[in-house]
Amino acid sequence: MAEMIEMKERTKREQVPMREQSPSDRIHNFNEVPLGYTKEEAIFEAQRCLQCKNPTCTKGCPAEINIPTFIRYIVEEDFAKAYLTILETDALPAVTGRVCPQEEQCQKECVLNKRGKAIAIGRLERFVADWARENGIHGIKNTDNQKGIKVAVVGSGPAGLTCAADLAKIGYQVTLFEALHKPGGVLVYGIPEFRLPKSIVEYEVNEIKQLGVKVISNQVVGATRSVKDLTKEFDAIFLANGAGAPRFMNIPGENMNDVYSANEFLTRSNLMKAYLFPKYDTPIKIRERAATIGAGNVAMDSARTALRLGAKESYIVYRRSRAEVPARAEEVHHAEEEGIIFHFLTLPIRILGDKEGRVTGMECVRMKLGEQDKSGRRRPIPIDNSNFVLEVDMVIDAIGTMANPIVARSAKGVEVNQWGYFEVDEKTKMTTCEGIFAGGDIVRGSATVISAVGDGKIAARSIDTYLSSGKSLRKKYIVSSEVK
Repeated sequence: MAEMIEMKERTKREQVPMREQSPSDRIHNFNEVPLGYTKEEAIFEAQRCLQCKNPTCTKGCPAEINIPTFIRYIVEEDFAKAYLTILETDALPAVTGRVCPQEEQCQKECVLNKRGKAIAIGRLERFVADWARENGIHGIKNTDNQKGIKVAVVGSGPAGLTCAADLAKIGYQVTLFEALHKPGGVLVYGIPEFRLPKSIVEYEVNEIKQLGVKVISNQVVGATRSVKDLTKEFDAIFLANGAGAPRFMNIPGENMNDVYSANEFLTRSNLMKAYLFPKYDTPIKIRERAATIGAGNVAMDSARTALRLGAKESYIVYRRSRAEVPARAEEVHHAEEEGIIFHFLTLPIRILGDKEGRVTGMECVRMKLGEQDKSGRRRPIPIDNSNFVLEVDMVIDAIGTMANPIVARSAKGVEVNQWGYFEVDEKTKMTTCEGIFAGGDIVRGSATVISAVGDGKIAARSIDTYLSSGKSLRKKYIVSSEVK
């Protein structure tokens, strides 16, 4: 069995890199790009951990993982205990180990940053979750839902899944409603296979089902049934329906053929398996030069997907400079390795097309940066007489998403802000209607998976507090009906 190494040796040892598919190979397939740690690599990396008495890494983890403990179990080669330690607070370890921006969360707080590179916490988490899956290690199963109290969760993305899992563990009967035919939310429709294989999501959703969570797909709350209807049947409700409506630039030509929203483009490829056409009956028309507008993770996913689907050139067009790019540095690095061409300080103002409505180019303006705006980033300013035409024949809008109003329209008494997102108490995630809680992108706007996980955990605790006090939406409805 391996052991922790001498303290002075830990600070000298370099972070273990993760092996990856070569760029020349991976642009021709949708297989996962990083290949994960081997057992030996994971132990070697875990031995770097200082095992701090007051670990700062845990403070940066919205999933509240006991990081030093699970890393110590890796060194001791007790991978099952490492997995069960993570599972105590994070129901989606293989997911968060892959797509969580650890460099801005737990790893940012690691003491080793002062002497080199932080512990590769995300890579170790991924190793542990993958090892457990391959070796048939499971957490607790059906809790028998002994409380007999029912909670509805609307939306099966990371916030909904986390809240459902945490509530099921303490004995609530949880029913999770999903509008699409597969649970997972943005994890299945928004993130490509080469970053997050769908089999991984399916496995972890099934593990959550083993806790007793009932998942009902093809249920569009707000259309199939209203939130008000749910209050008659459930004791509390958590709204985690995401922000799935696409945002457009509203420039001339955006209604042409070959212009996609990133939502549609990625959903066709990821959820509807267009990348496996004709095995799956979902084609995507790909032309030779694809321009993706935006520079977040979704934009990187779109540009890289277009390349894999057959575009000869794939561009990222962004109005600010590289320094302001919101995507993870790792994703930008991968995109550059694969040959994605970046046009920084460039703003599209018109999409050009032919008589048949096919895209032939994009008129753009060069930009410069001014003072900081409210977002903390330098404001882009157009440069006079700098217009030029970027020759493209396909455009993907990846400038963000906004709230879909379907659920909110049916949630009487739940207030939304000017952008259509639910108003909540930040400490409890309770909305303006007692007994109804909300979290994830439908509160924050487009944010990270781990932020949604954190919301789900806070909401689960608050729902437990609410229900433990004897309050109940269902009882309230019954009393109200009897009074009438």
